[in-house]
Amino acid sequence: MNIGVPKEIKEQEHRVALTPSAAYQLIKRGHQVHVEVNAGTGAGFSDSDYEAVGATLIHDHAEVFAKAELIIKVKEPLPAEYALLRPDHLLFTYLHLAANRPLTEALMQSGATALAYETIEVNHRLPLLEPMSEIAGRMSVVVGGYFLAKHAGGSGTLLGGVPGVLPGKVVVIGGGVAGINAARMATGLGADVTILEVDLERMRFLDITLHTAHTLYSNETHLMELLPQVDLLIGAVLVPGARAPKLISREMLRRMRPGSVLVDIAVDQGGCAETTRPTTHHDPIYVEEGVTHYCVANMPGAYARTATQALINVTHRYIELLADHGLTEACQRQPAIIGGINVMGGTLHNEAVAHAHGLPFTPISFP
Repeated sequence: MNIGVPKEIKEQEHRVALTPSAAYQLIKRGHQVHVEVNAGTGAGFSDSDYEAVGATLIHDHAEVFAKAELIIKVKEPLPAEYALLRPDHLLFTYLHLAANRPLTEALMQSGATALAYETIEVNHRLPLLEPMSEIAGRMSVVVGGYFLAKHAGGSGTLLGGVPGVLPGKVVVIGGGVAGINAARMATGLGADVTILEVDLERMRFLDITLHTAHTLYSNETHLMELLPQVDLLIGAVLVPGARAPKLISREMLRRMRPGSVLVDIAVDQGGCAETTRPTTHHDPIYVEEGVTHYCVANMPGAYARTATQALINVTHRYIELLADHGLTEACQRQPAIIGGINVMGGTLHNEAVAHAHGLPFTPISFP
């Protein structure tokens, strides 16, 4: 199969969808791998690294799409790429369609088959999303702590405190993969950490795992009680495939102290705060109601090499299945791939996405 790896064109996105070692394994299996020039440079992989394993370097972005049957990306296609998609394309990437109707409609009009990393589910887990959630969760405390500094517009609170001074207060909404990684980083710094969660079994797990963090049942009343004392609020909620629930209203933010920080990890899915809007690594923050908002839509892209390696660790088996056997047989061999099919043949096959946009949903049916 002809596999295309275009350079990501999203602003400040330095990850690449295929490492040279993964490309080598695909080439060994008889596939052709076409990599756009400089696609891996931002993650520390040179063009010569790809050439050395037998990949073909392509200088033109559109040509990568033209030559490929299977297109492997990291982030969703941008408007400049919509017209490059064809009905015979199999696109495999993060899509986050529930928060992006124009992309949803463009994929339907293209006729391409679009598989989303983030909706492939195995044993109630999202294995292709988890590594990026781990990175975003850990990052949220790093960037949150930085923007609490006075010179960065924050309140001047050090999360870990010092002897004789109480530590900063961190509240994490959601105890999933991103939430637990945020809490681990925050407790490691010595912060006072509370995790809001609705799943009682998950809370028991968090209580056992994070000895110094507190757990609290997640509801509006409890969050309202916490907000006046919070220094760093981290939104880490996820409903697979769907828009993130808006758990933080503008009125609730007014209860927070000036100079406090909100990091909304859920921004890719629309964000969990009423005031959330996507930002970039180049211009990552804005202030609403006196609260600094960090809402970068591709947080793991900041640590492109680590994120690329972590991503390929979980995607390469699925890429090999799709390349070796095509979509139908790959789904038979690994039924979880069916859950990744968001758009195929002009129709929507993800119920949460269809519901988010009020569009018709068609269940998957293979011969």
